[in-house]
Parts: sequence; structure tokens; C-alpha cells
Amino acid sequence: MSVAVETQNSDVKRKHFVDDFESPDFYHIDDLLTDEHKLIRESTRDFVKKEITPYIEDWAENNHFPGEIVRKFGEMGCFGPTVPIEYGGGGLDYISYGLIMQEIERGDSGMRSTASVQGSLVMFPIYAFGSEEQKQKYLPRLSSGEILGCFGLTEPNHGSNPAGMETRFEDRGDHYLLNGAKMWISNSPQADIAVVWAKNEEGRIHGLIVERGMEGFTTPETHGKWSLRASCTGELVFSDVKVPKENLFPDKNGLGAPMMCLDKARYGIAWGVVGAAMDCYESARKYSLERIQFDKPIASFQLVQKKLAEMLTEITKAQLLNWKLGKMMDEGKATTQQISLAKRNNVEVALNIAREARQIHGGMGITGEYPMMRHMMNLESVVTYEGTHDIHLLILGADITGIPAFK
Repeated sequence: MSVAVETQNSDVKRKHFVDDFESPDFYHIDDLLTDEHKLIRESTRDFVKKEITPYIEDWAENNHFPGEIVRKFGEMGCFGPTVPIEYGGGGLDYISYGLIMQEIERGDSGMRSTASVQGSLVMFPIYAFGSEEQKQKYLPRLSSGEILGCFGLTEPNHGSNPAGMETRFEDRGDHYLLNGAKMWISNSPQADIAVVWAKNEEGRIHGLIVERGMEGFTTPETHGKWSLRASCTGELVFSDVKVPKENLFPDKNGLGAPMMCLDKARYGIAWGVVGAAMDCYESARKYSLERIQFDKPIASFQLVQKKLAEMLTEITKAQLLNWKLGKMMDEGKATTQQISLAKRNNVEVALNIAREARQIHGGMGITGEYPMMRHMMNLESVVTYEGTHDIHLLILGADITGIPAFK
């Protein structure tokens, strides 16, 4: 729970928060973590308490993306933690990556989106599919936060069906000519580079690195969002953009390439949303002990205890699910369908917990004094991006039955 304290700064009244978060661990899952895992989690939690939670309500209220957070994430090692050290990454395992995402999203889903896109959707494809020159050129700068990246897959006419993409590139001898548009792209208004997926003349999907400053490349910002307000979102527009041939990924093409990136991002989301759920649960638990009605704390009422018990149960189940999935990721055994199940389940759990926690806070729950409404609005985006709730049900359904319902 965060306690609001109003301060005066440059004639602008701001709300700052004392972050006294305590992490629930009902099944002693810490016993499954190494000392390194715990150190990484605690250092990330301390970072979030210092750099995000004191300001996040103000950022969200003012629809402000704090550009300075990019460098700070880089200094903390939040970008590409699983990328090898020789390319500027952390060389960490996937449980470490999950714990980092959990702690950042405990602060805010938009902040986790910034880190998740940079690591899973920009650095991962460059590392997995790029040339050695591309890796050396981009990965260390992305890891340090010197530059920010974005991932261009979703299009105005093609969201859940990326195979239908209309963005095209043509071979013009000494360069490729890129045309098309992408939308709902996290980081795009501030991004220095974009990993863009487009079809060649034969209709085969390839990845290209497009740099800001290339003629014909623009990134209009998306306005009017009620969700992820502390994250910058926009479009990618390509009008006869000349892309150097050395910017094409040489080692992988086809739809499977961006889908591999989405697997990594969905894994991070599965962990991240548990952080948001924990934040809502802890706020509700503490508030219920402090709020007096009918001459006693509302925590003494059966229905409030029922809500809290169900929240803790679902958080515990999600924690165990994430730990097992993380072990399978480290062993290279996790399937797309297993990752999909965790993303869908845990986002739904987090949304339900945010709503129940808001009810425990009563009218106070709709204010910026407490985090539930911000988490709830953010999670409405998270339940949609990287595969909607329904698409993930169909991914699992196809795996169960052998019949793909979305084709």
C-alpha cells in the first residue's frame, strides 16, 4: 500500500508516496529461489520503490512517459537480462527475468511494458536472428538504455491475425524500399530503432531494423488512452523508407520468427501481472485492517475475509505456475501453448484481484490515493496485447483438440 503525502514542487502540487509494500509468499516459494534470485528481486524492488512508485500516480494522471527512466532501467540491468553478457545483457536465467518483470509491474504495467518490449521484442530478435554486426551495433546500446527500441507487428487491419499483414518491402538493388503502417506500438514515439516485420515480394515475412531519421519513417503518438498512461504508445508509418540491406535479419524468416518473440514477451507478462495483483492485494489487506465501520475494522467481516482469502489463493497459484514455467524456460522445454496458458490465466487473475481490491477500498478505491484503478485500467490493455484473452483460449483449445478454431 502507498500512503499519499502532498508536497510542493515548482509551484505544482504533486502526490508522492511512501511505498511500504510487503510481498505475500503463503507457500514459501522463496525456498525455491536461489540467493541470486532473491538478490535480483530485492534490488529491483528497491529500485521500483525509489524510482517509480513515488511518482507513478502523477505520471499516469498527466499521461506522462518519463524518458529518464530508460537510462535508469539500463543501469539496473532491466533490459535484456537473459541476453549474454558479451552483448551487454545480464546473462541471467528466466526466473530472474520473471522476477524483474514482477517487481517492475508491481510499480506499473506501463513501466513493465517499456522494459519488456526492449528486452523480449527488440533485443531478443536481434540476438536470435541478427547478424554479428547487428548484435554488436545495437545490443549494448539497447541494454544500457542509451537507445530505446520498439516492435512493429500489429497493423490497423491485422491484430490477432498477423499473417495478414500488409506492410511490404521491395528489393531495389542497394537497399529495400519499405511501405506500410503499424499501430498500438509501445515505445514508438520515443524509440530510436524499430524491429519491423514485413512481407517481401514473394509474401514471406522478414524482420528489418528501421532507425529513426530514415526518410519517410514517422512515429505518430496515440492520444486519449485511459490505460498505460505512463507508457508512450504510437504508430509506425513507412512511406518509401530506404532500409539498408544490412538491416535485414539474416537468420530467420516466416511468421514463426515474430511469434518466438511474442513467447518471450508473454512469459514476462505472466510474471509481471502477478506483481500488479500483489500490489492490489496488499493495499486491500492493509486498508481492511485500518478502515473502521460499525466500530470495528472491516477486516473482521466475513465477506472481506472471503475476498482476501480468494486473492491470496489465486496469487499463490500464479506464483507456482510462474516458477514451474520459468524452470521449463531455463531447460528449453516450455511450449508456446504452456506460455499462452500462463499469460491468459495470470492476467485474468490480476484483473479480478484489482476489481475485488477496489471494492474493499470502497469509494477511496477510485482515487489516486490507492493503486487499484490504475492497475485495473492498465490490465485492460495487458489482457488484450500479446494475444487477447480469447485468442489464448483458442491457442490452448487447438492444442487440446488438434483443431485450430481461428483458421
